Amino acid sequence: MQSIRTLAALLPLAGALALIAPEPVAAKSLFGAVEVDQSNFVIVAAPIGDGSRAQLNIYEQRSDARPCYAVQGSNPAVVDPLLSTFDFTGICNRFIDGNGYSLRLGDQDLGTVYRLSVVKESDDTLLMALPTKPGVGPEMVVARSGGSSNGFLLLVPEPGWKLMRRAFGGRTLGHVYVYRDAQPEAAAAPVPEPPAGS
Repeated sequence: MQSIRTLAALLPLAGALALIAPEPVAAKSLFGAVEVDQSNFVIVAAPIGDGSRAQLNIYEQRSDARPCYAVQGSNPAVVDPLLSTFDFTGICNRFIDGNGYSLRLGDQDLGTVYRLSVVKESDDTLLMALPTKPGVGPEMVVARSGGSSNGFLLLVPEPGWKLMRRAFGGRTLGHVYVYRDAQPEAAAAPVPEPPAGS
């Protein structure tokens, strides 16, 4: 009975401590980002259904046992995803959704507040970083195909953007970051208000 009374007396104290306790450690301090050989990766706009829409795929060449992809042409370059024709275990990596890749700016892991989305335009295909919550930050163009075409298109990163790999406790993980040191200046600049009466 005494232990129950003691516990009941401590509950309000525990609640008060919870209110003043520091916030949980942010993802930016949990995970690091390490360099990768950019030549081993391609960023791809992969068609969905009839090709009117596309999704982001990232392919990695892990060994030289056989090619994981082939790239032809330019503006836009077309990617042949060869890894879809064989068992690529140990040879290639394929990142096809938010479990495999996310956005990172400097030391900020933004995977929970930004989504990476392929947007098709009449004369180009863009990889956009789109905020999922108000006030998080601006939309950003990450990469573009440089032209329009059907099929799997190579997305070429805009200046400053590259791929990095997530790390934890000195160990590299499978997750890939679409990375930039900081927001592009054009994206960070506020949009001017239109003149009154226009």
